Amino acid sequence: MTNSPLLVTGGTGTLGGHVLPLLRAAGHDVRVLTRGARPAADGVHFVTGDLLKDEGIEAAVDGVGTVLHLAGGAKGDDLATRHLVRAAQRAGVRHLVYISVVGADRLPLGYFRSKLGAERAVADSGLPYSMLRAAQFHDLALKVAAGMGRLPVVPAPGGIRWQPVDSRDVAARLVELALDEPAGLVPDLVGPAVYPLSELVRSYLKARGRRRPALPVRVPGKVGRAYRAGDNLTLVGAEQGGRTWEAFLAERVG
Repeated sequence: MTNSPLLVTGGTGTLGGHVLPLLRAAGHDVRVLTRGARPAADGVHFVTGDLLKDEGIEAAVDGVGTVLHLAGGAKGDDLATRHLVRAAQRAGVRHLVYISVVGADRLPLGYFRSKLGAERAVADSGLPYSMLRAAQFHDLALKVAAGMGRLPVVPAPGGIRWQPVDSRDVAARLVELALDEPAGLVPDLVGPAVYPLSELVRSYLKARGRRRPALPVRVPGKVGRAYRAGDNLTLVGAEQGGRTWEAFLAERVG
């Protein structure tokens, strides 16, 4: 085992659930920052804190060499990351690994702007870092498809394409980065195929044995133009995960 544990924020989420066992399998003790107290289990220790409220972070980073910052939400990621960065600077953290999203610097939406602000907080911190932008996870695509599939008529937004990636592939890449030297901003990680959003919904409905009529819609304004231009995609220079949407759908829906 290494002398100092790795700290993981967001360790209880979808991505964290894949990252933690990979770190343990590599022989590392792990500390997880979480808002609710939990008992230690199999080399994973939980410390209570809140990134947005700037509570408990100092204790979480104390004695840690590497931090994997996986925590994220609908808003406030920039503020939470600034709080983490300040604590990491004071603690002398030697490697900060951050997961961002493809299109953080291009999509005119609050979530993406917050991610970009978090990226800047990491890059400007003076800390050695590695940063990975990933496409939307298959898990999110499934959640969106299931939600739209419950409607009696499914909206089919024209021009919106996704290249969803499996969260297990993202987890493996993040652990690889965390256990190596800081690499700065690395190539984006995307799924092996690009799909119209309407096709993701259709394939979900087919897997569930359902049929729904579709209604073409046009997403207006700057957001619609950005999606139609493919600003949420990385079609050149990205690394690709190996697990397909079809394989994920077969696992989760059957």
